[in-house]
Amino acid sequence: MTGASGGIGEELARQAALEGYDVVLVARSARRLGEVAAGLGHLGIHTEVVVADLEEEDGLERVERRLTGSDGGRPVDVLVNNAGYGTVGPFVSLPVAGETGQIALNAVAMVRLTRAALPGMVARGEGGVLNVGSLASFEPGPGMATYAATKAFVLSFTESLREEVRGSGVRVTCLCPGFTRTGFQARAGVRTQGLRGPMWQDAAEVAAVGWSGFRSDRAVVVPGALNRMAAFGVRLVPRSAVRRLSGAVVRSLH
Repeated sequence: MTGASGGIGEELARQAALEGYDVVLVARSARRLGEVAAGLGHLGIHTEVVVADLEEEDGLERVERRLTGSDGGRPVDVLVNNAGYGTVGPFVSLPVAGETGQIALNAVAMVRLTRAALPGMVARGEGGVLNVGSLASFEPGPGMATYAATKAFVLSFTESLREEVRGSGVRVTCLCPGFTRTGFQARAGVRTQGLRGPMWQDAAEVAAVGWSGFRSDRAVVVPGALNRMAAFGVRLVPRSAVRRLSGAVVRSLH
């Protein structure tokens, strides 16, 4: 479970634990991971903490070894790729390190970890991968250009893998939440006051819907009726209009 130190990742870990899964929690903050692990302790499952920065090679390799069991542990049955972040503002004015960092974490780390875990799952004929995309997976995001592009990659990659492993016994699902109350907004510098209440969901709600969809072997899960309308409604609107509308929404956030 990457990005397990809070938000949707923490709540997805809770959903897995409620079903009796032992969980491996991955994030950069040892303190927060310890707190999450302690909070799951009463559920009677085993929790393991792996402190790793997935933008760095050594962190990726550490988690890859844990996924495959080459570090001496048991190979994982389910991989949840939740770690990710975004930046807000015109691309030409944003520091390039933040843009390439998003690609490294949101896309490259997901590919690396999935490639590490998936062959063993296929060989065993069971298991699953749950990748966390975004409502931004369905449309361009002027003002969050790199983030939207990485999340479009997550969705396309996940759907492609799902078809590749069809019939193998392995589930592959993409969870695409909309505006969710987590630490994402603070890190991205998003101003949330202008967004109406009905547009927001809690991380626990998103995780419950996402985990249920994964367990039901759904390809794509979009929590919330308004989000589903937005995700699939963009197919009916000219692409130029989608770009302008998306850009207007993002501009209201900064």
